[in-house]
Amino acid sequence: MVKVCVLGSGSTGNCTLVATGRCRVLIDAGLSAREIARRLQPLGVGIETVDAVCVTHEHDDHRSGLGVLARRYGVALYGNAGTIEGIERTAGLRGLDWNVFTTGAPFEIGDLRLEPFSVPHDSYDPVGFIVSSGGARVGIVTDMGMATELIRARLRECAAVIIESNHDEAMLREAARPWSVKQRIAGRQGHLSNAQAAALAAAVAGPALRTVMLAHLSAQCNAPALALEAVRGALAAAGFGHVAVGLTYADRAGDVIEIEA
Repeated sequence: MVKVCVLGSGSTGNCTLVATGRCRVLIDAGLSAREIARRLQPLGVGIETVDAVCVTHEHDDHRSGLGVLARRYGVALYGNAGTIEGIERTAGLRGLDWNVFTTGAPFEIGDLRLEPFSVPHDSYDPVGFIVSSGGARVGIVTDMGMATELIRARLRECAAVIIESNHDEAMLREAARPWSVKQRIAGRQGHLSNAQAAALAAAVAGPALRTVMLAHLSAQCNAPALALEAVRGALAAAGFGHVAVGLTYADRAGDVIEIEA
């Protein structure tokens, strides 16, 4: 069995736990190490038992806890060359011991298999991950300006997917933000809207899919009810109304998803 819990998701920090009975991996560490430890505690997971962090890209809300996790707790760090370079340039986090993966090439940590794939976002070499163990398969992909065919292909046959549903298009247009910021968010290397997330969920739904979790919701440019309505409606129209759709949160951990092998 694979257990998945989004410890935090949003512009203030992103971190997801994927665990088996033998292995615990974090996808991103955009919260402080102290906060990650606090959110792991109710799950019965000590931060010192985390085996690795796999980083999707170098933005602060995905890597801020890396230094303490690596130096104080000995957590192994995994990233591709572009992400590592971006972290060293933008955060000054030099001298860390990295395990370098190649985008598109699967690798293993314990009994977990991780498949990194490219996503369109305004960073050096951003990726999403398929994480699997036995027959249990989860897709984790946020921070993407558009859903490519590659993304759709990777997410098909997953039992659970965690996808971005960042903004409502009308709320973004009316938001009190600079036009340049709105253009970046809505652009092809920005963030997915509710409508785009809904289309992606419907496109990847298949017999295996049981759960869709919506991530990286904007506090100013989205409403949870709007995101849920869009994705549930698209899944129902595609004949997958039985698929559970849930939310992730910026200020607390979400529900634990259990995926049978």
